[in-house]
Amino acid sequence: MQWYVVASLLTLLTSSQGILTTLSQSNGGYKYDYATVPFLAEVFKLIVSCVLLWRECQRSPPPKMTTEWRSVRLFPIPSVIYLIHNNVQFATLTYVDTSTYQIMGNLKIVTTGILFRLFLKRKLSNLQWMAIVLLAIGTTTSQVKGCGEASCESLFSSPIQGYMLGILSACLSALAGVYTEFLMKKNSDSLYWQNIQLYTFGAIFNMAKLVLDDFRSGFEKGPWWQRLLNGYTITTWMVVLNLGSTGLLVSWLMKYADNIVKVYSTSMAMLLTMVLSVFLFNFKPTLQLFLGIFVCMMSLHMYFAPPSMLVDLPVTAKAEPQSLVQVSVDRRTAS
Repeated sequence: MQWYVVASLLTLLTSSQGILTTLSQSNGGYKYDYATVPFLAEVFKLIVSCVLLWRECQRSPPPKMTTEWRSVRLFPIPSVIYLIHNNVQFATLTYVDTSTYQIMGNLKIVTTGILFRLFLKRKLSNLQWMAIVLLAIGTTTSQVKGCGEASCESLFSSPIQGYMLGILSACLSALAGVYTEFLMKKNSDSLYWQNIQLYTFGAIFNMAKLVLDDFRSGFEKGPWWQRLLNGYTITTWMVVLNLGSTGLLVSWLMKYADNIVKVYSTSMAMLLTMVLSVFLFNFKPTLQLFLGIFVCMMSLHMYFAPPSMLVDLPVTAKAEPQSLVQVSVDRRTAS
C-alpha cells in the first residue's frame, strides 16, 4: 500500500474523530466515562495486531520477531512520554485558555522537524524546512479569531508558566512521535509484532490510569470494570473504533513513511474538521480559515513536490566539443 493512501485515510479518520466525539455527547456532557475510550481503543488495536500477526505467521517464511528483553524494554517509553504529556496538557490549561492552547499546540510541527533531524539524522532541504514553518503558520492562522474578539486579546496575556508548559507539551508530543518512529525502524521486525508490544504497554498504562482515578474518587462510582461500558452508544463505539484505527494507521506510517507525513496528515485533518463543522455544526468560516488552508496547501506542495517543479533552473548552452575547438585553432595556425 502506498504511503499517500494511508496518509489520506489518516486525515479522514482524524478529522472525523472530533466530530464523532462531539456527536457522542448528550446535553453538553458525556454519559460514559471518557477515560475508558483510550483503554478500549488500545485493546482494539492489540486484538487487531494479534490477528494480523497470526495470519502473517501462517505464511512462509515466518515474520521476524525479536523477543530479547533489551529490545522489549524500550516499548513502554512512548507510553510514559504520552502519560507525562497528558499531565502537562492539563497543567498548561490551568494557565492559558483553550484558544491559546490550540495555537501553541502548532509548535509541535516545528519541534517534530527539529527532533526528526537531531535524533533520526534525517536531513531536510531548505525548501522542506520552509514548508514545515509554513505549515505551522497556516494552521495557526486558521485558528486565530478576529482581532476584535476577546480571545485575541488573551493570546499574549497569559502567565509565562503557561507558555513554558505549552512549549514543553509540544516538545513531548514531538519526542513521543520521533521515538516511536525510531522503535519501528530500528530493526526489520514484523510491524504487527511491534504493534503488540506498543499496545500491550499502552493498555496497561491506560488501565493503571483508570485504577488511579478510582482511588482518587474513593471508588464513589464503583470499580472501573463495573462501569466500563456504562452509557455507551453506537456513536461511542464509533469513537473507539475511530481512535483505534487511527493508531494502527499511524504505526504503519511510522514504519514505512515518517513523522513528517503524519504531521501533515493530522494538520490537514484539523483544517478538514473546521470545514466540515461549517456544514454540521453551523460553524461560521472566517477569512483566517481560508488563508490558513491556502498556506497549508502551499506548504504541502513545497514539501512533497520534486525540486524541479518548484525551481526553474536556467537552461545553459551546450559547450562545443573540445576536439572541434582544437581542430579550428590548428587550422588557423597552419594557415
